[in-house]
Amino acid sequence: MKVLVVGSGGREHALCWALAASPLLAKLWCAPGNPGIAEVAECVPIGALDIPALVAFARAQGVDLVVVGPEAPLTAGLADACAEACIRCFGPRAAAARLEGSKAFFKEVALAAGAPTAAHAVFEEAEAARAHIRARGAPIVVKADGLAAGKGVVVAMSEAEALEAVTAMLEGGLHGAAGRRVVIEEYLAGEEISFFALCDGTTAIPLGAAQDHKRAFDGDRGPNTGGMGAYSPPPAWTPALEAQVMESCIRPVLAEMARRGAPFTGVLFAGLMLTEAGPRLLEFNVRFGDPECQALMLRLRSDLLPALVAATQGELAMFDLRWERLASILVVMAAEGYPEAPRTGSEIKGLEAAAQVPDVTIFHAGTARREDGALVAAGGRVLGIGAVGATLAEARAAAYAAVDRIDWPGGFCRRDIGWRALNTMRRLPKGQ
Repeated sequence: MKVLVVGSGGREHALCWALAASPLLAKLWCAPGNPGIAEVAECVPIGALDIPALVAFARAQGVDLVVVGPEAPLTAGLADACAEACIRCFGPRAAAARLEGSKAFFKEVALAAGAPTAAHAVFEEAEAARAHIRARGAPIVVKADGLAAGKGVVVAMSEAEALEAVTAMLEGGLHGAAGRRVVIEEYLAGEEISFFALCDGTTAIPLGAAQDHKRAFDGDRGPNTGGMGAYSPPPAWTPALEAQVMESCIRPVLAEMARRGAPFTGVLFAGLMLTEAGPRLLEFNVRFGDPECQALMLRLRSDLLPALVAATQGELAMFDLRWERLASILVVMAAEGYPEAPRTGSEIKGLEAAAQVPDVTIFHAGTARREDGALVAAGGRVLGIGAVGATLAEARAAAYAAVDRIDWPGGFCRRDIGWRALNTMRRLPKGQ
């Protein structure tokens, strides 16, 4: 098969890395890609939001499958454009991608499906939102309704912080069009888990769970980011809990979307809070998470390509996936100043030495090549250092050993990825 992956980050590098191992693959492109992706796929200089150019390229090259990494092209209708051109696309059409594109729509669907989620209210007027916050008190959560690059959620521990968030979004234009409407919801206490399911419109199968780290600095301090690291599997995630979430959250929402005439095909990413009352849905995303995707791909034993094809063809009822009995971890290295104002252009050395650490895989996210061939930082989250091990402790030791071989004074990382699990992660048995 000829496959085109759309995107340029660490998630897309992990997808290309997994797809490149498939014996079914004849040719792999990535648009626009990055220097790391260029080692396993041919990079094409087409932006992820240039839908006409992406479709034209796929038609001209006879692409059999388009795999969309980021959410923005999906909400903009890339899967719809591929369908019109008779090109198979892994990812939901725009009507179904609203599950991520609008948090208010997600809440509407979750309630209609009977899926457990936090109580909420939706506001477009700042004064009404402020009155709601004063009546409810803190802690409370304020979310921009639209896509805000992972930075549109404020978990306010005080009324003042929540009121400031409302003012910044509704009156200050903090997130532009994405913040013209806000969802204010009750604060849920517990352990947060990212769970993924492959969906073909009517059937869903589990794709694994991971736990990420949103805060920029050790000890879960500092500003929220797009994710500073992840590990899989989380110790709190059990087969019984997975079955419960599939029955209470994933399958009912899949049925509700089909009832609305917008069947969901692709990856449904459930952000969950494990509360004392059971799992509660925080949000849905409509694509692989980043950095969770990297951690999952490191553990995937099955061939990824036929799984994605089965999702596009409505054949998941006859499909299953197998996983390595290993723990995996992904440590993000970011440019100084991230997430507010990352400083780009700094040179990165030592990746060859880092890659020699056993069980380590390095994924590029925000990198570029200078004219002299040097690798430089070209974004906020720049590298993902992945590793596997029989225990999370072993995987983490390998990942940080690789980090220590990288010569990049302009970058930083958290040194405590996986801290929640290290006291509870048991040794996983060998075999299937």
